[in-house]
Amino acid sequence: MSAVLYVIVPCYNEEEVLPVTSGLFLEELSLLIRAGKVSDESRILFVNDGSRDATWTVIRDLAASDPHYLGISQSRNRGHQNAVLAGLMEARDKADITISCDCDGQDDITAMEAMVDAYYAGSEIVYGVRSKRDTDSFFKKNTAQAYYRFLDRMGAEVVYNHADYRLISSRVLRELADYHEVNLFLRGLIPLVGFSSSCVEYERRERLAGKTHYPLGKMIALAVDGVTSLSVRPLHLIAVAGGVIALLSFIGVIWAVICQLLGMTVAGWASVTCIVCFVSGVQLIALGIIGEYIGKIYLETKGRPRYIISERTWEAPPARPVPDKTEEK
Repeated sequence: MSAVLYVIVPCYNEEEVLPVTSGLFLEELSLLIRAGKVSDESRILFVNDGSRDATWTVIRDLAASDPHYLGISQSRNRGHQNAVLAGLMEARDKADITISCDCDGQDDITAMEAMVDAYYAGSEIVYGVRSKRDTDSFFKKNTAQAYYRFLDRMGAEVVYNHADYRLISSRVLRELADYHEVNLFLRGLIPLVGFSSSCVEYERRERLAGKTHYPLGKMIALAVDGVTSLSVRPLHLIAVAGGVIALLSFIGVIWAVICQLLGMTVAGWASVTCIVCFVSGVQLIALGIIGEYIGKIYLETKGRPRYIISERTWEAPPARPVPDKTEEK
């Protein structure tokens, strides 16, 4: 019996590219169905992440045009990671396997077949890994590679050159549902769940239409979330740095006392200023890192929902009362 596949596609202000890539998703899904690799009950689930344009209208039109299209809409913009999670949790009890993929057409959609084959070969998780970064700018290519190396040094378990293009079985999704972090970084969270995994290489293309919604600011924010959500090693490094600086300061105090006793002291404004600036800078950096962790702890303790689904294409919108115009004033 073929597995039921749900393709999870997060969307934010994608009215330009969605009419183009939706057909590509359906074409690939149809090929898999005809090949007998997935069931005809398989679906493409678009997740509207609080878009401000006509994205949700496009999704509803797609759902009305073909039963293989489905859509859910979040009550507001919650961010890419929460949109992916919302789609995964929605499909958890409906599908045997899910594949999450961005809707901009940059990820090679044809790699889904290799992912499904790897699932049948025994992998519960299949990571889509970029074979090269020719489409990236020099800055993005080098900063991305440095970031993966940095995550590894910080003790975070991530797959090199993997973003959010992956296959996950329903078995893994059931276990993932027990992770309740508000600060999501799925690239590091999925490996923590465990189970057998493998990788499928693919080439990333240029965006088919529209503009990217991941500028430098959001990329840096995601990078910070990746470190602080998966590792406490920065706190350990602060402790080590504090110990080293304290040791150097103690040696400096001894040196200053000896100089005073020997009558070798000379008033030095520059040396004092350098020491004060250095120690103050280290303290501010340390406080900033600690504050980042405290802020995340604060958000976690609130226990707020990570997403709220306001509409589904297969459900009628909530009925609203109609005022009685015949009623006398």
